[in-house]
Amino acid sequence: MPEQHAAADPGPERTPDGRYIVVGGRRWRASDPAIPEPLRVELVAVLMEARRAVGSAKGDEEATAAARARVQDAKVALGERGQAWWEDPEPAALRTRLGAAMRTLLRHRRPEVTICPSDAARVAGGEGWRTAMDAAREVATELADAGVLEVRQKGVRVDARTATGPLRLARGAAWSD
Repeated sequence: MPEQHAAADPGPERTPDGRYIVVGGRRWRASDPAIPEPLRVELVAVLMEARRAVGSAKGDEEATAAARARVQDAKVALGERGQAWWEDPEPAALRTRLGAAMRTLLRHRRPEVTICPSDAARVAGGEGWRTAMDAAREVATELADAGVLEVRQKGVRVDARTATGPLRLARGAAWSD
């Protein structure tokens, strides 16, 4: 008897240009296909967790608002909200997406685990992610100034404005899930 192989799930129907998925007859913006798969998986995991949190927070306005903010960050990082991923990014839109990617990736990882600014640049910058690195360092600096994250080198907090070389980003004192 020939061996049966399950066909790979093609996922939801897509428009011919691949920019939208079609669910129940409605078009929804598809995730940016340029996001590297391991990072996309992390972003989707946070999105699904945040969606569950919205559902379980019924009646608690503060918890609902916090969960909706996490959904927004994940969807912006994935390219499903904000400026369309197939357009040349406006500087402000790129910065928004970088910040959302940083927060979302840090949410997915254990509190003591750091991320590299290049992870956010890979999410938001597509194939030309290296050109997004300066903006990623600037966004990290702004989030560090706000206390949302901490910029580190070799495990020690540093000022991203003066630090040279590789940086790591961690949750800061003002971090909130």
